[in-house]
Amino acid sequence: MIRDTIKQAQIAAMKGGDKERLAAVRLILAKLKDRDIELRTASSQPDDDTLVVDVLQKMAKQRRESITMYVDGNREELAEQERKELKVIEEFLPAQLSDDETRAAIADIKSTLNAESIKDMGRVMAELKARHGTVLDMQTASRLVKEALS
Repeated sequence: MIRDTIKQAQIAAMKGGDKERLAAVRLILAKLKDRDIELRTASSQPDDDTLVVDVLQKMAKQRRESITMYVDGNREELAEQERKELKVIEEFLPAQLSDDETRAAIADIKSTLNAESIKDMGRVMAELKARHGTVLDMQTASRLVKEALS
């Protein structure tokens, strides 16, 4: 389980005295705890690895956006901090599909759903997320689906 790997990374960072890595791992664990609390009242509980991957993907997306804003604002020291956190977050994410693999998955879904135009984008994206959501960057997928349906 990914959550156990993250907890082991926290212990290793503590023992190794790596304060930056420890801070990033603690941030991840705090977000997971927040999500667990949110889901206490939910009617259905997702698989734990799916939950962890979802949280990690959101955190990675936030870091990428922050890096862009900090670089645009000439705040390189803050951008560097975000890059370090992003690197730690990405260590725990499963390997993402390449663009070619994503295109192949889109082509398969397109033929299955008989999707022909951009009007079918929502259906294709929903199916793509259902099949490959944990190993797919949805922003890249959206761009590739638009290309495939244009």
